[in-house]
Amino acid sequence: MKITLDKAQQLANDALRKIGYKDDDIPKIRDHLLDSELRGYGIAGLARILSIADRLAGCPPASSIVTTSESPTTAQLDGKDTLGYLVAHKATKVAIEKAKSSGVSAVGAHNTYYTGMLSYFAEMAAAKDLITIIASNCSPWVAPEGTYKPLVGTNPFCIGVPTDGVPIIYDIGTSRIIHAQVMLAKRKNEQLPPDTAFDENGQMTTDPEKALKGALTVWGGAKGSGLAIAVQLLGILAGSPALPPNLEDFGFFIMAIDPSKFRPMGDFKREATI
Repeated sequence: MKITLDKAQQLANDALRKIGYKDDDIPKIRDHLLDSELRGYGIAGLARILSIADRLAGCPPASSIVTTSESPTTAQLDGKDTLGYLVAHKATKVAIEKAKSSGVSAVGAHNTYYTGMLSYFAEMAAAKDLITIIASNCSPWVAPEGTYKPLVGTNPFCIGVPTDGVPIIYDIGTSRIIHAQVMLAKRKNEQLPPDTAFDENGQMTTDPEKALKGALTVWGGAKGSGLAIAVQLLGILAGSPALPPNLEDFGFFIMAIDPSKFRPMGDFKREATI
């Protein structure tokens, strides 16, 4: 089914308000979800509202994000179980402000869930002429190469670079499919793509119910496993436990860099645009 952008915005507004989000928070969540839809990445789009509602289980959503430590170039945020779209948005704004002031910044956040597309936050920073390196860990849903045990998260990693035109954004997950794809397949009573999941006994499965009891497969074999582990470690730096509980205490880490502190911005952007 196709609907207009205006109707999609209203649908998201109504659904998020129905499950208890404040008017100030709704646009940050809605715009991120619609950005996913407009990119053709519907598995992380409006359907995610259903997963958020399931996670809240009728409880009012948290919205208190606390800064637990801070310096001119760093900050640490405690999301207090607030949705990751909101926590990462705030962490990114803090990172942008500090990098514009000091040249380089690093911000960690934890105690959150469902962070969304890291490219969304990289584009926020690129619009301010900043390079970003971003990582987000999550619950251990993925089996590294050589095992079928879930030991790392889907663990996206992203680099964003401003140019004279469209920014260069590299944003990948370190699993072959993401958790949201499994949840959407379960809701729609569909099968998963082949070779993307194990059941709890280590047999390959396309059944989303069995995959949720087992593990997703890693992207990129041993190399992808190494990157997934690196992201998990950056999540620990951000305050997350090594193996976060299911849909709890994810970590988000962002480093922002002002290229003009290293060379003239015009030169950098010209070279990056070629």
